[in-house]
Amino acid sequence: MSLPIAELQNEYTTRIIPALKEKRGYKNVHQVPRLVKVVINTSIASAPDVKAALEIAKDELETITGQKPVETIAKKAISNFKLRAGQAIGAKVTLRGRLMYEFLERLIKTALPRIRDFRGVSARAFDGNGNYTLGVSDQSIFPEIELDKIKRNIGFDITIVTSATSNDEARALLSELGMPFVGRNAKKVEKTEAAENAAA
Repeated sequence: MSLPIAELQNEYTTRIIPALKEKRGYKNVHQVPRLVKVVINTSIASAPDVKAALEIAKDELETITGQKPVETIAKKAISNFKLRAGQAIGAKVTLRGRLMYEFLERLIKTALPRIRDFRGVSARAFDGNGNYTLGVSDQSIFPEIELDKIKRNIGFDITIVTSATSNDEARALLSELGMPFVGRNAKKVEKTEAAENAAA
């Protein structure tokens, strides 16, 4: 039995594709940029106890994403950090399909608004090839993490890979998906959060 489609994935198909076609003049659906994958990466190379820190990082990543992470390996030795080539120095998860959409929905609607004094994410962190990376300073913003069980703060880089061919195309896609860039979308998130607090 197949799992139900993620809410954000359904919104992309039913609302966002037609909206982008109209706003940007795409002739057919295949021209509309789409999400390809989301990569969540963390490095613990600077931790004093790398082995213990790596296990914690892997557990937190799996809790947040629902997928087992793979270890990332140092390509060369760095004596200042006491690292040797081939040593495990971090972990990453690559999400596609339903898990990708579910993670992004939780990130956009729940996790990012929990950042203290949140005013939106940078609209400049694109790489020129349709990909966007944002940094998260610690895992406590994710609702899956139990605050009283955090053993150490783990920071993440979250890279959203799209089929867009320019920063402008990728920004338009992520804006439609609800990414709270500094400005209009950030204010929208604040209003939503305020309404939820009032209802509670």
